[in-house]
Amino acid sequence: MEKDKIIINKETNVLNALTEYGFSYNYANKMLRNKDVRLYDQKIKDNLPLSVGDELTFFFTPDGISNVQKFKEIYQDDNVIVIDKSAGVEVEGELEKLTKGIAVHRLDRNTTGIVILAKNKLSEIALTEAFKSHSIIKKYYAEVVGKTNYKNFTFKAYLLKDAKQSLVKIYEKKVKGSVEIITIFNTISSNPSSSIIECSLITGKTHQIRASLAYLGNAIIGDGKYGKNEDNKKFKEKNQRLHSHSLTLQGLKVPLEYLNGKNFKSKPTWLK
Repeated sequence: MEKDKIIINKETNVLNALTEYGFSYNYANKMLRNKDVRLYDQKIKDNLPLSVGDELTFFFTPDGISNVQKFKEIYQDDNVIVIDKSAGVEVEGELEKLTKGIAVHRLDRNTTGIVILAKNKLSEIALTEAFKSHSIIKKYYAEVVGKTNYKNFTFKAYLLKDAKQSLVKIYEKKVKGSVEIITIFNTISSNPSSSIIECSLITGKTHQIRASLAYLGNAIIGDGKYGKNEDNKKFKEKNQRLHSHSLTLQGLKVPLEYLNGKNFKSKPTWLK
């Protein structure tokens, strides 16, 4: 089950709060019937009135994710829009259409978290240059299979795209057509069955984090491409637990120099 929590900021009721969050009216009713909604950790099944400051927690299955809003807006001005993307949404095309923004970097379809889009050509150029120079700092949370003890572990390897299989392969040494990748891993918490890892991208290549962790023997939970089906079934997860949780803007030129030093954060629903 997915989980999220909201703090009420106006007088309302449970159904209105859930639909404003992004659930359809019918799905919100279903959540109440199934007692998947809690007010201050108490299960509720009625459409109760809510006051400012009330804490509403709710649970939903991955199958119900299509009923949830596809993104939350974190920040917006005349030049950029920063959003928190849900699973199942393509950045290029779908998210661009939904936000009327221009994609300058991407997350995999089922990777969640922070994405920044440009709103005009000059901003697109400035952001693209900053991403290409690796000035912008991107950090991810991943929940992986197995116990880990990464402490500022810098993983350097070579990545080769396999277009026929729509995946990438990791090599210890350079092979024809491969590119160097660098990722820094830090274990946040760990137990015998799984670990939470923070992943810092130095380079940003297709499936870099997912393929690297699988190569190291710690595939991301829910990753159907690089993980094992038996592990995903064990954890009852259909979507990869990989979330872009921090984006720090640096190295931006005109017209975005005012955003240098600004940091955006987001917490995945699966992280307790």
